[in-house]
Amino acid sequence: MPYFGVHESISNGFDGAVRTVAANGFQCLQIFSANASRWKNKTIEPSAAKKFQDALNDCGVVMPLIHDSYLINLASVNPELHAKSISAFTEEIRRAHALGVPKVVMHPGSSKDDTRANGLARVAQSFDAIFASSPEISVKVLLETTAGQGSYLGATFQELKTIIDATDFPDRFGVCFDTCHAFVAGYDISTKDAYERTFDEFDRALGIERLEAFHLNDTVKGLGSHLDRHAHIGEGALGIEPFRFIVNDARFRETPMYLETPKETTANGESWDCVNLRRLKELLA
Repeated sequence: MPYFGVHESISNGFDGAVRTVAANGFQCLQIFSANASRWKNKTIEPSAAKKFQDALNDCGVVMPLIHDSYLINLASVNPELHAKSISAFTEEIRRAHALGVPKVVMHPGSSKDDTRANGLARVAQSFDAIFASSPEISVKVLLETTAGQGSYLGATFQELKTIIDATDFPDRFGVCFDTCHAFVAGYDISTKDAYERTFDEFDRALGIERLEAFHLNDTVKGLGSHLDRHAHIGEGALGIEPFRFIVNDARFRETPMYLETPKETTANGESWDCVNLRRLKELLA
């Protein structure tokens, strides 16, 4: 059975996030390691890291994942923003290392005011600088499939491959497949045949072994729309069947799958996180 997780707030501490997801029946979690709307954040105190690890052990929560700040743009042509992004992502992997989290998921960024090819090259060069500056840290980066709106990179498997192939550290990368993003980027997974074609294409481009996490989200918008609007499982343009395909795919039996659906409650006061988790479990054969 896959490992089901959810993105959870750290407003009650890192350990509080763990206890919340465990109470809601999840096996793994994704968090921000700091305030995602600030450039500068505090370092992780050893006491906070210990409480986090203790909570993981106490609650049986596994495969913690950090999502980087949305401010970061390693493809930026703006020298100031690019430098700040390199510094901020370096801090992301350092915070992950301090917390004992082995992987950080991130969006490759936007190549605004430049070509996509140059943007992809700049992302790869940025990673080389980041990893070279922190040789003691082995945290892995999961490049997330993106919706591809405007100049945002990472909407095709080939673009992710281009980044990985251009770095000096290809073994430091995996991929996080976001169902909403992939669908609106043009990868159809709505029928069984389309699903198989999409993952065959992923395998040819990147190797299926590089797929190390899923973001499970339905989408408000349709195939190829390039509009990133998440919806609850089975409530959007994807419908329920793609999620049935994913959770029963033997290739992904041990792959963590994290919900990033809207943080809302139902009319009767139940958390939609719990509703979405129940729907995923009901799909298991």
